Amino acid sequence: MRSWLPSLALLVMSSSGLFAWEPGALPLEGSFRFTPSASEDRVPAAYRMEPADFAFKTKRLHAVEGAYTVYSLQFPSPVKSPFPENNTVHARYYLPEGKGPFPTTVVLDILAGSETIPRLMCDHLARKGVASLHVQLPYYGPRKPKNAKVKLLSTNLLVTLPAIRQAVLDLRVTNAWLRSRPEVDAARLGISGTSLGSLVSALTAAMEDRYRKVVILLGGGGFVDAYYTHPQAREAVKTFEASGGTKDFARFLFAPYDPATWAARLAGRDVLIMAGKQDEVIFPEMTEKLWLKAGKPEIVWFDCTHLGAVRFLPDALNRISSHMVKPCPTKVEMK
Repeated sequence: MRSWLPSLALLVMSSSGLFAWEPGALPLEGSFRFTPSASEDRVPAAYRMEPADFAFKTKRLHAVEGAYTVYSLQFPSPVKSPFPENNTVHARYYLPEGKGPFPTTVVLDILAGSETIPRLMCDHLARKGVASLHVQLPYYGPRKPKNAKVKLLSTNLLVTLPAIRQAVLDLRVTNAWLRSRPEVDAARLGISGTSLGSLVSALTAAMEDRYRKVVILLGGGGFVDAYYTHPQAREAVKTFEASGGTKDFARFLFAPYDPATWAARLAGRDVLIMAGKQDEVIFPEMTEKLWLKAGKPEIVWFDCTHLGAVRFLPDALNRISSHMVKPCPTKVEMK
């Protein structure tokens, strides 16, 4: 006699965002909660977070028949910068067809921010059954202020250093949204990036142990030691030293934002590093430094320069999809 009540309850929960998912669909809006991890007291203070609730919005953009559907995603950044456009996180979610739960990874772009690499990565991964979320970093895409010339990476450290921290905190909240999704396999939740994106992914994973899988493509650490005497940095270093700066002070200043500083926290995690033997941007010794401090995880060397790595992209994509699909090792306590 009351067989309609369960259906009505499901309808009400679905419209309110409480009932989150049916295969192949996302709620248009809802909320989720960031809860600190069990090891939050060991997260460096600059990257530590308190519990907080976040509203989100999604929109179906398009579908590739028989493969995946793409949605836009927006939620507020946990950091309020001076630029309103930058205070909303924007992402694109590539959701494979099927019931799931799917292995899932965040995907981060290169410095140029053209979105070409993450679109290729997300397309490939979604076709392989890996859900992928391309997240725009601070000051990229729709987060770029209309009336100010600011960048994530620049010589203006008053913008760059807070932006790096904001990126990490944004991606910690991103992790919470993904873990709230029933189609996501939280045991195979990862983060991956290329070049600039790899530096942010390595730093973020060191702060958020619920990214169980990490891919570092053309990345490394130890920036001050690598770049301080580099010819292209001569003018910036000259200006820095004219105001009283020294190499030791530069190490101190940049240490909280350098993946190598915290790479030991990745030891025992499911990490894949891919690098170029002749990389002239992220030098091989920078990759080796990160690899050693991360506990010598799996590493693949391509015989290429930084830009020349595009020749190996098909191989890299296959390695990333295989890495994301396989089971994770036993969870290791963060240091």
